[in-house]
Amino acid sequence: MFPGMGNPKQMQRMMKQFGIKSEELPAEKVTIESSGKKIVINNPQITVIDMKGQKTYTIMGEETLESAISEEDVKMVAEQAGVGEEKARKALKEADGDIAEAITKLKE
Repeated sequence: MFPGMGNPKQMQRMMKQFGIKSEELPAEKVTIESSGKKIVINNPQITVIDMKGQKTYTIMGEETLESAISEEDVKMVAEQAGVGEEKARKALKEADGDIAEAITKLKE
């Protein structure tokens, strides 16, 4: 165990000696988008650690998974189902990004 690990002020001093800066970053929401998925973290606690110019972000909070819906998918569903893009986007969200399911529901 390192000395000062239980004391936040000692920990900050020790980090400063090694050239490490740490700060809290206020935010309402963090969104991470990857292929096909979107992770949304509401009311996150974000810590930014700067170690010799290299920043690391630690994010804690409750996540919500969403399907990432591309504009290409919206246009395809709108065209295939014969509806506007807003209806197509809504159908895709309800179908969790499943194009075939969205088109089928819109044609019913």
